[in-house]
Amino acid sequence: MKQPMKKDKGTYHHGNLAESLLDAVDELATQFGLEAVTLRACAKKIGVSPSSAFRHYSDKRDLLTAFATRALLQLSNALSTANATAQTNHQNALQAVGLAYIQFAIDKPAFFRAMWSEETIYSEDERYVAASETLSANLKGGFADSIRDTDPNSLSSEELLAWSAVHGLANLFVDGPIGKGQTEAQKLALATEMIQTLAPAFKAHSGTPATSE
Repeated sequence: MKQPMKKDKGTYHHGNLAESLLDAVDELATQFGLEAVTLRACAKKIGVSPSSAFRHYSDKRDLLTAFATRALLQLSNALSTANATAQTNHQNALQAVGLAYIQFAIDKPAFFRAMWSEETIYSEDERYVAASETLSANLKGGFADSIRDTDPNSLSSEELLAWSAVHGLANLFVDGPIGKGQTEAQKLALATEMIQTLAPAFKAHSGTPATSE
């Protein structure tokens, strides 16, 4: 049976303990993988007792559910911010959104891996479901409003192509053979080339040329 994430119990001397534990998840998972994450290890990482950690999260699965929820919301925000900045500066919104997605994966591989890792989380948790729906709405809404969209409630073939391409490359950077030994700048340059190759398949949103720089 799914166990819900517990609400924060208060503020500790080093800040918000619930959020600090999620920071510890990020550090441990990035270094050792999600399977190495435990509540006790996270508590030790930030210098608090295990009992303090258990006041916020009932078990490892609960902790990873909160971590995945944070990841979904941060990615959604990154895509929206990238699009808004591109539109303001009259730049290629599709390219900006695609690069934001890939950069999120490169910079935060543990978050990227955790988002849809349903075997390790409580996927029916209300906050996780809400975060999933937020990101889904962003992707269905013209791939974060970067391409034309006539139905914001479903994935069009164009939206699916855009998402599949950037998610696939992001995954190949994080867990695959692509980009090994390359710098972040080199990876993003490769990603830019891929998105520009895809651009002719899309119609730009709000008159922003899909092939513009």
